[in-house]
Amino acid sequence: MNRILIKNAKIVNEGSIFDGDVLIENDLIVEVADSISLKTSDCIVIDAEGSYLMPGAIDDQVHFREPGLTHKGDIESESRAAVAGGITSFIEQPNTVPNAVTQEILEDKYQIAAQKSFANYSFMMGATNDNLEEVLKTNPKNVAGIKIFLGSSTGNMLVDREETLEKIFSSTPMLIAVHCEDETTIQNNLAEFKEKYGDDIPVTAHNLIRSAEACYLSSSKAVALAKKTGARLHIFHLSTAKEMELFTNKIPLEDKKITAEVCVHHLWFTDEDYKTKGNFIKWNPAVKTESDRKVLWEALNDGRIDVIATDHAPHTKEEKAQSYLKAPSGGPLVQHAVVAMFEAHHQGKISVEKIVEKMCHNPAKIFKIEKRGFIKEGYFADLVIVNPSKPWSVNTDNILYKCGWSPFEGTTFKSRITHTFVNGEMVYNNFKVKDIRAGKRLLFDR
Repeated sequence: MNRILIKNAKIVNEGSIFDGDVLIENDLIVEVADSISLKTSDCIVIDAEGSYLMPGAIDDQVHFREPGLTHKGDIESESRAAVAGGITSFIEQPNTVPNAVTQEILEDKYQIAAQKSFANYSFMMGATNDNLEEVLKTNPKNVAGIKIFLGSSTGNMLVDREETLEKIFSSTPMLIAVHCEDETTIQNNLAEFKEKYGDDIPVTAHNLIRSAEACYLSSSKAVALAKKTGARLHIFHLSTAKEMELFTNKIPLEDKKITAEVCVHHLWFTDEDYKTKGNFIKWNPAVKTESDRKVLWEALNDGRIDVIATDHAPHTKEEKAQSYLKAPSGGPLVQHAVVAMFEAHHQGKISVEKIVEKMCHNPAKIFKIEKRGFIKEGYFADLVIVNPSKPWSVNTDNILYKCGWSPFEGTTFKSRITHTFVNGEMVYNNFKVKDIRAGKRLLFDR
């Protein structure tokens, strides 16, 4: 029997922090108590005094690039980075190559992950303008949801026919997750900047081309369509103050039909950072202004935004070093997302309890993930120990992404993840990922 006893931890769960012990047997949490006494010969004992013990983070939006784009990253490399960053479960998006828009291609990705993933995994089924029949075959018990791109991004999965959108929204009972940017607005803005700069558009124009207006036009249409059809809508990577008007904190999360996500980069960076970071903080949707960031933080804390995710999307340094028009959008984040949010905690922007709510509890609730996202007896032992007072700096020697870079390179974080457990297996310990692919396919209570 695999038995691990974590002692003297500050356990963070369901809005409270309390001192206690947690006992793991095989892949489950079997006891949570003020004090648990066992013979040391009967178990591995980890003393977590001074550290937080939190559920493993659940990242509801990543791009791990396999199959077809594995020069940027793959399920093995990026899930390894994820567990080093305290993310024990991920939901990956369908814009790999080939796009995951048939049940056969979708299942191929699950087979790859079953062999290679260090973290628990699920994959979204992709919608297109003409694959509704395939979308409706998706099994709600073992697939996270349906993904629709309402704005073009990396890949070619734009769904822009209103008739098709209404059919998808009205006919699928599953959660529908959307990327919202209005394509017409983006193309019009791009034409203006091309007229002014030719092919030498500066990256500082990115948030003006992929503008706040483009985001709001698209997300407001998605919300209106969800209300019209009764669809279960989840909007990814919101980036503007204006969009916060579309969401409510007046009802419990469990009763919401429309939920909202923000990503780490939109909480951390602003358009001022383009001057120093350039294409390395080029994302879709774009990083916006300081005033946008301020309102995103307010909405996160007051409950209008429900989830913090990464939109982890690696590209090579060479790809990012190209001119603005040629450089792809996206960046790697899973290894540094949790500690970045703890850094925000040190800055007084968010409580530790709220970090756990938005990165662990709420993704589990929104996607109805079975037995994960909480520290409860009978739940899978996906756990993370965070030392809040053990500074470390991000550099090329400790970056685990296959692409080899991070937008946080040179940043010193006050907090450090010391241990990560996936299904009861200690897969990470103090900068070392063990060669244990402990990830399991996520299942859903629906």
